[in-house]
Amino acid sequence: MKFRKATIKDVSTIIAMIADDELGQKRENFKDPLPAEYLNAFEKINADQNQELIVVENEDSEIIGTLQLTFIQYLTYQGGIRAQIEAVRIRKDKRGLGIGQEMFLWAINRAKERNAHLLQLTTDKQRPEALQFYEALGFKQTHEGMKMHFD
Repeated sequence: MKFRKATIKDVSTIIAMIADDELGQKRENFKDPLPAEYLNAFEKINADQNQELIVVENEDSEIIGTLQLTFIQYLTYQGGIRAQIEAVRIRKDKRGLGIGQEMFLWAINRAKERNAHLLQLTTDKQRPEALQFYEALGFKQTHEGMKMHFD
């Protein structure tokens, strides 16, 4: 597998993976042509040195996975950096093959390379199998998260 920074040409494939599950179908607007909001968001992500939108390719150069790492500078932890992992997706026909574990191991190593003192994530409570997967990788439930959506 090859891990690389996403390009503008990858955005449609990334959004297709993000929208291809029960929760993603409810919140994404995947269509052809892709709405401009996604391309505008990509440009902002791509321009920010603290954002890494990554795609994973198989041996045939097909995109089979994606994730986004955000590096957050804090004053706490003596000016430490936290890495946040989001939007981890694997193409539906490639799930269950160990790709997710390899993606997380890559992300853990990347966070360490960027001198992050921890890697954090959130997971939807409607995905209990994801919680078990993260715990098997060594993540611990240390905090209770809360969100406020603005519609």
